[in-house]
Amino acid sequence: MRLTRPKELTETLDLLATRDWHVLAGGTDLFPAHVERPFSRPLLDISGIPDLRGVTRTDTGWRIGATATWTDIVRADDLPPAFDALKAAAREVGSIQIQNAATVAGNLCNASPAADGVPPLLILDTVVELASAARGHRTMPLQDFIQGNRQTVLQPDEMMVALHIPAASAAGRSSFVKLGSRRYLVISIAMVAARLADGDAAVAVGSCSVVARRLASLERALIARDTGEPWEKCVEPEHFADLKPIDDVRASAGYRRDAARTCTIRALAEIAS
Repeated sequence: MRLTRPKELTETLDLLATRDWHVLAGGTDLFPAHVERPFSRPLLDISGIPDLRGVTRTDTGWRIGATATWTDIVRADDLPPAFDALKAAAREVGSIQIQNAATVAGNLCNASPAADGVPPLLILDTVVELASAARGHRTMPLQDFIQGNRQTVLQPDEMMVALHIPAASAAGRSSFVKLGSRRYLVISIAMVAARLADGDAAVAVGSCSVVARRLASLERALIARDTGEPWEKCVEPEHFADLKPIDDVRASAGYRRDAARTCTIRALAEIAS
């Protein structure tokens, strides 16, 4: 096994162009996937690159670097209330030790249908930034980045360098509700992130389709609701018709669909309170 630890982004991209690597940041997904078997590719450790760290305010919104950890999210004091769902999800990503090492970008690149970080980032209209030595930098909405179970648009010579949240999408307040078979350290049965603002609404459901999804029809209903009507009264079963939950050892498809609706109502009620 070979491990290389570059110090600059340009060096990293040049190395990615030369051969096939395992890109290593926190390692909380990569190492468990290789228990008792060797790595098929050398490791490219990006944790020492300063340009990839931190959560920062920019002229157009917020930037989350590719090696920013979930602990960095929890401890970021200057994030507005619209980020509360993301902070709540950060506290659900494994134990404190995992949160200290695991990265937000790694959670997305792993592309699990049950990734806790995806719904809260979807309701913030997150844009991912990718880079390669040959093609330079490109950006795309998060919903276009994840293509399926463990599938993304990342090319072999490419890596995620940052997440960008537009300032306009950071209005209002948000909430995150996760249902599992126990309270902590569990893969979700269903999870919902919701954000409400004046004239705007965003709701995303995870663990109920191969990729977490925004509920566009529900969002329209929330925006059009009568003044004074409770937010949760707008939530109807048909708003969840596009979800494609599966039966597995954690729950049946029908239970997941019902749980998604219940979690959505709880998330909206939490924001309203």
